[in-house]
Amino acid sequence: MQSSALKIGFIGLGIMGAPMAGHLIQAGHQLFVYTLGKMPEAISGSSATQCMSARGVAERADIIFIMVPDTPDVEAALFGEAGIAAGLKESAGKSGTSSGKVVVDMSSISPIATKAFAQKINALGCDYLDAPVSGGEVGAKNATLSIMVGGAEAVFERVSPLFALMGKNITLVGGNGDGQTAKVANQIIVALTIEAVAEALLFASRAGADPARVRQALMGGFASSKILEVHGERMVKRNFEPGFRIELHQKDLNLALSTARQLGISLPNTATAQELFNACSAHGGKAWDHSAMARALEKMANFEIGQKPG
Repeated sequence: MQSSALKIGFIGLGIMGAPMAGHLIQAGHQLFVYTLGKMPEAISGSSATQCMSARGVAERADIIFIMVPDTPDVEAALFGEAGIAAGLKESAGKSGTSSGKVVVDMSSISPIATKAFAQKINALGCDYLDAPVSGGEVGAKNATLSIMVGGAEAVFERVSPLFALMGKNITLVGGNGDGQTAKVANQIIVALTIEAVAEALLFASRAGADPARVRQALMGGFASSKILEVHGERMVKRNFEPGFRIELHQKDLNLALSTARQLGISLPNTATAQELFNACSAHGGKAWDHSAMARALEKMANFEIGQKPG
């Protein structure tokens, strides 16, 4: 183990969390881990220490990462009976002072709830960062995630070397909650761009043009985007294996719409995109890649991208 190795906690070892934790282990850090599901073989066969609860992780580690599905899951990990907060209190009690520990939530959850969670953790004498990610399973495995961080700059600087082991585009957006706000904004743009690409390729195809060639032409102009490149190809080739599942994007747009209601603003096109995802879900598509939003538009048109007009 490296002399600079840190005691790191990681809670949530699913599709994203397992490879992210793996990068920290490979860098020589001492990991204490806990997950509700089955422990991944890559982690169980590593140097990581398995704990019986989130509390056990927090008692042992100095920096604790969380990577779980939704807001209630983060709340349970933090403030459940055997949660992180209980472990932080135990650590502070033993030392008689503030433990100086950092909690880093890398899940994608409510910005408003995040601010409340941060205040509670700060009240225990510990620091808090919200650091949701974009890049999906591929980004997690390749350590190329975009990481959007909210919190104090000094705390961000302390954790930055660990972020650099998991991602490439790492940005301190602002205070607590601002990282989550950036992630929700990201998901709004992604959903609306998927919808725009689907409409364009459906229109072109129904008009009799080859959607693959239309996509190729558009890639050289102002309409070019990563989504036209990657998800446009998925639509043309009818490849809707995830990727990023529709049900996960539905969760993120629920965050956008519920937060917008609390803020008193309207997001009409986000609401439309969510209804298209809902239509896909109603047709058994919760586990489709989110590029399959195109299928909802195709149902309404009674025509598929790539189909030859009658």
